[in-house]
Parts: sequence; C-alpha cells; structure tokens
Amino acid sequence: MLLVYALVSIAALVVPAGAAASGAPARYRVKFDTSRGAFIVGIVRAQAPHGADRLYDLVKHNFFDGARFYRVVPRFVVQWGYAADPATTNNWKSAIPDDPVGSSNARGTITFAATSEPNSRSTQLFINYGNNSRLDGLGFAPLGKVMSGMDVVDGIYSGYGESPDQGRIVESGNSYLTKEFPKLDYIKTARIMK
Repeated sequence: MLLVYALVSIAALVVPAGAAASGAPARYRVKFDTSRGAFIVGIVRAQAPHGADRLYDLVKHNFFDGARFYRVVPRFVVQWGYAADPATTNNWKSAIPDDPVGSSNARGTITFAATSEPNSRSTQLFINYGNNSRLDGLGFAPLGKVMSGMDVVDGIYSGYGESPDQGRIVESGNSYLTKEFPKLDYIKTARIMK
C-alpha cells in the first residue's frame, strides 16, 4: 500500500526569508504539544541527515503550530505536515534530497512522507502505528522515534481516515479542515527540547 502524498516541488531546498538551512545536532528531541496531549520524538541525525535537518528547521520556525493530523489510518500511520496557513505551507514546499534507509519503519518511528518520485520529501511526516517494514524498500527513511507519549499518538482521532483532500489542505489550510473535519486533533506547538 502506497502512502498518499501532496504535490511537492522538486526544486532545490529553499528556506523562507529569515531562516537558514542548518545542520541539526547529532541528536535532538522535539516535544509536540497536541490537542490530545504531548509526545516527544528523539531524532538521530545519522539515520537520515537531510530529514533531520529539515525537521529541525521546520520546528525552529514554528511551522507545525496549529497543524492538523489529517490522515490517520489505524494500525498503519498518522500523518501531518501542512501548516495551518497555506502561505506557510507554500513557503516550505521545496523538496529535500532522499536519505538512505538506515533503520526500519517500526512502530513509533517518525518518517518523512514522499511521492513515488525521487527527492520529493518536503514537510509531511508520519509516525508508524505498526511494523511497516515494507516501506523500507520504498525508500522511506525513519529519522527517529517516539520516546514518550505513544499512547497520545495512538489516541489521535481516526474517524475521518484518509478523507481530507490534500489538495484542498494545500489551498485552504485550516479554514478547510476546521470547517469540514472539526474533530481532527492538532499540534498546539512543536518545540526543540533543551
């Protein structure tokens, strides 16, 4: 089963004005405070350097604040990665290079989503609900895993499944999601932990 993804630009990495693409630390943690509770992911840069760098930059610039978990498939994945404001999503749509798969898509691992095209990862992430090792051979490179709060991740509202239209999310952001899918859980804030 292939994941459904948004259209992304295959252009070189472009970071919005005022942001600087930078190498992430060798290891860092991100706390996602959500409408369901908090969870913490631990990132190991050596596992997926390009992905770790992109996540670090997105979080440093508050990209995920207010973002909805728009694709929740029990026993498979929970996916998010479009900003609350479509202009912000558009600012970060450029793709990053692929990383080699250095670890498996096991339960609790966090991975960037992509299309079937090479180098198509941009801002969308998913956490694996189960053992999705079949994704390893498709090039999905985990960059870390949930360190605490997997019960929160498991409890993210799944009643809409894959219903939200990703094209409409890109166009309208939360104005579309909050009107059409009001029960979606969301990220209040995502911050690098000290």
